[in-house]
Order: sequence, then C-alpha cells, then structure tokens
Amino acid sequence: MGKILNFITPAQATFIRAQPVYFVATAPRADNGHVNLSPKGLDSFRMLSPNAVAYLDLTGSGNETAAHLKENGRITLMFCAFEGGPGIVRLYGQGRVVRPGDPDWPGLLRQFPDLPGIRQIVRVDVRHTQTSCGFGVPEMNMLGQRDALEAWARRRGPEGVVAYQRLRNNVSIDGLPAPGFAAEPEP
Repeated sequence: MGKILNFITPAQATFIRAQPVYFVATAPRADNGHVNLSPKGLDSFRMLSPNAVAYLDLTGSGNETAAHLKENGRITLMFCAFEGGPGIVRLYGQGRVVRPGDPDWPGLLRQFPDLPGIRQIVRVDVRHTQTSCGFGVPEMNMLGQRDALEAWARRRGPEGVVAYQRLRNNVSIDGLPAPGFAAEPEP
C-alpha cells in the first residue's frame, strides 16, 4: 500500500525531477464523458512549492484537459520510473488553465524553456500525493525527446499555431468549451 500525504516531500520532488515523461488525467462530471490521459515531456514540468506545480501545455490535437479543468478542476499527474529503481508518484489536485493576459502568466512562463507552440500553462494546487511501488512498470531506456511537436509549431509559425488552436482546441470531444479559444468560422 502506498503512502498518501498532503504535500510533495523532498524525496518525491527528487523522484519527479528525474522522470523525463509524466501523465496527466482529467475527466468531465458526466458519467458518459471521456476520461482523458495525456503523456507529457520536453522539460515542461515545474514544482512551485510543496503544494503547487505547473506544466507548460504545448499545442496538441485536442484540449481535453483545459475543458475538463474549466468544468470541474479535477486533475491527477502521475510520474513513474522506467529506468533505475521502480516507483510511482501521483499528484492529486485542483488545476486551472493560465493563459496570456492572466496575471500569473508572466511569472509562470519565466519558469519554462522558450518552446514553440505554447498553448497555455496548467497550474495545480496539490491536495494529496501518493507513492506506490511501480513493480509492474517495465524498465526501458530513454533515447531522447522527440522534436516533432517543436518542428510542427515552427513550420506553422505563431499565427498558424493560433489558427490551429482556434479551429481544433476550442471544445472537448465531450462538447465542453475550452477556455480562451473562440472558434472562427471556416472560410
């Protein structure tokens, strides 16, 4: 049985920083809604305090996390070791999307590398952490980060990324609106 705590411990923080990939899960309130689970990487995660974290959310094919957070705020982040000793740390909390124009945007944005295609930052108030063994997670070797997402954003350019966001990131597959992305009519 894993330990459940009300804050991120120094040992958990060290473990989290060592993981090159993590997973973000959210869900709408509706029973027939889709649970969303997204992998993240690219040096996009930061610990702000023992009870607050943030991650840089780059443009993707959907925007489920933002829509779910707007509706109910529930979020879980999971970090698991694929190299070295086994282990899993989950962070449970309330999240919110921070977009350009939000008072928190400049301070949070400074925490991250300058990557193309930035969509938003997700800030999470951590309510609980949980550790577990991770014995069932396979051991694998990290070859490196993929450059496909950055290359895609550079090819489109800032205006092309914004146009894509407006077209593809304004509503979840469950029909929930995502904050900050008004759809523009197609030509």
